Amino acid sequence: MTDTVVRVIDLHMMRWKNGVPEYLLLQRSPGQIYAGVWQGVTGKIKADETAWQAAIRELTEETGLQPIRFWTIDHVNFYYDAAHDRMNAIPVFGAELAAGEPVLSAEHRDCRWCPVDEAVELLLWEQQKAGLRIFHDMLTEATAKLKWMKIEI
Repeated sequence: MTDTVVRVIDLHMMRWKNGVPEYLLLQRSPGQIYAGVWQGVTGKIKADETAWQAAIRELTEETGLQPIRFWTIDHVNFYYDAAHDRMNAIPVFGAELAAGEPVLSAEHRDCRWCPVDEAVELLLWEQQKAGLRIFHDMLTEATAKLKWMKIEI
């Protein structure tokens, strides 16, 4: 029987530029899984942390940056892993970042701040594209979601 697991997170990162959100994407380094792929922050959840704590830890490890506001996104990525016969459920988060530029870990070779359409174009996985669009809509449509989905950090 196929299991469902929650073992990794996805995090979309943004900052405001002239009143418009721009999103930080990271490009995977050669020799890493998914080499060359553009993505947000991803990573494994440790046994002693919540999914949102893992997202903040991974953000710091991969970029050296800190969130000033943090949300859960109204979206969960799902995919089937045939090698392990399991469904992966991936919680998705969004972070507004403090000022500064990222200092990349060895996992990534490049980064880019992008408007939403460019960021969606660069992302490979449809689930990540959907999560980013939902995050963007939360930020730009002034919905109550920002209030209800905020995580106090």
